[in-house]
Amino acid sequence: MRQQNTTSAEYHCAYCGERNRTFVDPSQGDTQTYIEDCQVCCRPNKLSVSYDKWNEKFIIQSRQSQ
Repeated sequence: MRQQNTTSAEYHCAYCGERNRTFVDPSQGDTQTYIEDCQVCCRPNKLSVSYDKWNEKFIIQSRQSQ
């Protein structure tokens, strides 16, 4: 079995504001978009993930999923 190369990143839920931790797969590109449920209120967040090459970290913006 192949081990996945993932890194963790945090975002704040667009509904309840709670901090969440998610895993990002760098092999999927510098810009990614997907839906993930909040770990606290269970509502769907649309996550826009981008890689900041200057600071070498992922930046996540969350919006309410429609």
